[in-house]
Amino acid sequence: MRTMLAECLVTSALALLAGCPDRTISVVNPEQGRVEYKDIPVTVNRDIDILFVVDNSKSMADKQTNLVTNFPDFINVLQGIPGGLPNVHIGVVSSDMGGNATQDGPATGVSGCNGRGDNGALRTDPSITGSFISDVDPTGSGTRTKNYTGDLATAFTQIARVGDTGCGFEQHLESMRKALTNPANGSFLRPSAYLAVIFIADEDDCSFSRAAGLGPESAALGTLQSFRCTRFGVTCEQGGATTDAMKQVGSKGQCHPNESSQYLESVQTYVQFLKSLKPADKDMVIVAGIMGTIEPFQVEMRPPQGQTVAEPALAHSCSYAGAEGIQFADPPVRLKFLLDQFPGRSAFTTICQRNLSDGLGVIANLLRSVVGDPCIQGTLADVDPDMTGPQYDCAVSDVTNPGEANQKETIIPACDATASHKPCWRITADAMKCANDDHLMLQVERSQDPEPETHIIANCVTEAI
Repeated sequence: MRTMLAECLVTSALALLAGCPDRTISVVNPEQGRVEYKDIPVTVNRDIDILFVVDNSKSMADKQTNLVTNFPDFINVLQGIPGGLPNVHIGVVSSDMGGNATQDGPATGVSGCNGRGDNGALRTDPSITGSFISDVDPTGSGTRTKNYTGDLATAFTQIARVGDTGCGFEQHLESMRKALTNPANGSFLRPSAYLAVIFIADEDDCSFSRAAGLGPESAALGTLQSFRCTRFGVTCEQGGATTDAMKQVGSKGQCHPNESSQYLESVQTYVQFLKSLKPADKDMVIVAGIMGTIEPFQVEMRPPQGQTVAEPALAHSCSYAGAEGIQFADPPVRLKFLLDQFPGRSAFTTICQRNLSDGLGVIANLLRSVVGDPCIQGTLADVDPDMTGPQYDCAVSDVTNPGEANQKETIIPACDATASHKPCWRITADAMKCANDDHLMLQVERSQDPEPETHIIANCVTEAI
């Protein structure tokens, strides 16, 4: 029986030394080149529910066009997984929660922030039957069942253009939670599927806990501008340890969510919410963001749009020349904190680029690694060219409870010519499964199944770049 391995990423060997089982790494000599790392559960799950949370405030028109233009590259990566496109549910929700607050409200009288906004409702389109895209192979026979007409990229385009007239106090995290709990969204969330949440935003989260945060201008709150989300939702150990210090002009450092904010919801609340959706296996939650860069983090004096009097404002952290002029994004401290709570299951890239293909590719490759990919992405090094045929150096192990205190590792040796001792591993070529240049894949030969929760961890030496 053959069990296939999935490519997770290719990094330098030094980076891998920090995160992989010691016994596995110890038998690979990183000085020979680079190391390609693989991790896949023995039990393959091809079901993924993908929720895109798309900012629909005034500055997002160019970035939404960028997203839908490059979405086919995202799908192409997923379709390149052996077995083809996973069984996907794809939903899109805007960041507009109106004047909603989690503990009271909604606030009233805030221009452009009416009621509860979109309230987490997944976007629909006449080309799609239901509230989300469904494209699945229910029997594994290769016959797919779709609930949309045309191709997948076109269907996504219809729901991903959320517009740019939403509330300027973007509540990305609360909108995510509403989308995943709203009965109107039907059967989007499958209990046994991986859940991937992808944020597309040029400003940080501003999920209110108290409607008073959207109250009128006052000495305590300042002008009714989105800087309130920064002042009361973020704390910086350097230059911003209090809400008064946060509004002082200048650079700030060591910034993180203000988890005791009197106006904004704790980010940890949303971390726990996501983990509660997959209580049996936290690794079934994947989070990603295409957002502004974290640094620099600075407060400056800048007049609000349409006004002439300067007010404290969060300085943009990155920019690019877009089709509609210079585009900006702000540091997403709260959103990035949420991503960091899912190590090994998160991806972060900047929205400040005219072509989001690379960013979407990073996220798609993360999903690809989770589902499983047996193909070797790098060029394997021949570690003993004096011997006949290529001599590859891989360290392969069966691992239960990877990364946990009770982790157990069983090293798998390389196969001999007849695979007389199993389990063992070998490198083979398969052009049907692996479209990369060498068509190489790592497979494990077994005489009996391992424990269901086993992960196969592998590190193979590749040629230096």
